[in-house]
Amino acid sequence: MIRIGPFPRWRCTITYRRGDIVLVPFPFTEDPAKAKRRPAVIVQADRNNARLSSVIVAQITSNVTRAQDEPTQFLIRRGTPAARTAGLLTDSAIKCETLATISKTRIIKRIGHLLPEQMRELEACLSASFDLPQPTS
Repeated sequence: MIRIGPFPRWRCTITYRRGDIVLVPFPFTEDPAKAKRRPAVIVQADRNNARLSSVIVAQITSNVTRAQDEPTQFLIRRGTPAARTAGLLTDSAIKCETLATISKTRIIKRIGHLLPEQMRELEACLSASFDLPQPTS
């Protein structure tokens, strides 16, 4: 526990890695004061995950209607090895256009991790979201 001002704060001692799927109160885009508990994937570099008290995450949604045609969304089908490793129970889309910075103390739990091949696909979606050159294999 550390003290910030007059209030004690818990310091997170869990190490999170890029590609971890976590359950977080994800803020609404329209009203950041409100949040919905949902899975998200950590997209921040591990160097920053080790030294900062917050992580950058991409939203995961069960609304997969645009995931087939949208280069900024990565589709994970229920029942596949990727979904089982990620801990996802339904068809899900990682929305690389919907990012948030979350304090590590707000992470409810880690539910899984993306496999290396899924991380490569996710990196392509992140590149599309920021209009960066596509990563090479």
